[in-house]
Amino acid sequence: MRRRYLTSILLLFFLGGLQLVAQETILSKQEAVAQALKNNFGIQVARNQIAIADNNQSILNSGFLPSLTADAGATYNRDDAVIEFPGQLLENGDPRPDFVIDQAEAQRYNTGLTLDYTLFDGMGRLYNYKSLKEQYQLTELQARETIENTMLQLLSVYFEVARLSENVNVFRQALDISKDRITRAEYAFEYGQNTKLDILNAEVDVTNDSINLLNAKQQLANTKRDLNVVLNQNLNEVFEVDTVVTFIPRLQLDEYIAQAKENNVAILQIEKNLTINDYDIKISRSGYLPNIGLTGSYGWNLNQSAASAFFPGTNNTTYNLNLGARLTWNLFDGGGTAVRVKNAKIAFKNQELLKNQVELEVNRDILNALEFYKNRLDIYGIQEKNVITNENNFDRSREQFQLGRITSIEFRQAQINLLNALTNKNLAKYDAKLAELQLLQLTGQLLNVEL
Repeated sequence: MRRRYLTSILLLFFLGGLQLVAQETILSKQEAVAQALKNNFGIQVARNQIAIADNNQSILNSGFLPSLTADAGATYNRDDAVIEFPGQLLENGDPRPDFVIDQAEAQRYNTGLTLDYTLFDGMGRLYNYKSLKEQYQLTELQARETIENTMLQLLSVYFEVARLSENVNVFRQALDISKDRITRAEYAFEYGQNTKLDILNAEVDVTNDSINLLNAKQQLANTKRDLNVVLNQNLNEVFEVDTVVTFIPRLQLDEYIAQAKENNVAILQIEKNLTINDYDIKISRSGYLPNIGLTGSYGWNLNQSAASAFFPGTNNTTYNLNLGARLTWNLFDGGGTAVRVKNAKIAFKNQELLKNQVELEVNRDILNALEFYKNRLDIYGIQEKNVITNENNFDRSREQFQLGRITSIEFRQAQINLLNALTNKNLAKYDAKLAELQLLQLTGQLLNVEL
């Protein structure tokens, strides 16, 4: 009767757990990647940097368009004056009276447009425009590197959640087995088939398994919060993850490795910097050539003057149109242009050296990552076989224990061996997958493969 009651309780607990899992959202790897691409702070900053570089490469920032300026002005004068004529007489002999000017107003208005356009500047702005185009592409590559690093971080945390989720299930199964041992030990004690010591040993094992399960749950909760940070979502978001792991075929990996030089983001960035440095040399050389430009202006002026003692008031309106050309040639600037050209050439040479270094380091990293990946796959294969061996050993030990042919200590050791084998297999599986992801990043294919 007691056994039937305990079985009912365990069944209700199991069904309740299934219902809780069913209520939780399953967050797939593809959904996690899509959410990170949309919400992650670092990726949002990288996109803003691309927008800035796009603005910089615009024709509006190239210097190819003319400059047009407008100006306007207005002045107002008011004069009050008394003009005297000492010693001057009228025809009748009376002194000539003073001439009073009261509130004499004068206004001036002017407006104009000035156009300036550079026809030729030694090809400097052309090469600068091309350099801005390359800098935009470089910014895109830098954003891609940020996205790749974020994806690697995201998947590392995602697979850690998956590993801990599987470990929680393993520890929960171990706890169920230990609780079943207590029930069996209590029945056996009631029928006089064992001693109280067997019950106490089973209770100790239940305590240890309970602690292991609690610790695993706590680690899982913390890691889920880490994943929520990467996804930029509510830290208390409840979800489950996909624990299925698939590996890319070796032939496909070999193709990726063969094309790594054309796809590795570090190599692509160094090549863009090399192109930009080449344009810097040409921009510096433009200082040896003349600058030719056109200028033009159109203006309107209105002067309104008040009447004076000798002249009547006038309104003077003028329109003017000016066209001109200019040629400026800095024949000698104290050697500044020559120094800039020399320094640009040295920078270009340094960039070539850096490219050789980066290519060598990337090749080394790919070889190391490939060997590491193969090693992790081999370990995973060994751990899978080890799980099968320990499962067989545990099943046989449980049969022997139920028949009373081995002690509870021997049975517990078989259980611990299986527990360790299962957790080690989980660790090996996700280690191998992370090693594969690191290899994909080095070959430039991390964002191009199905997860």
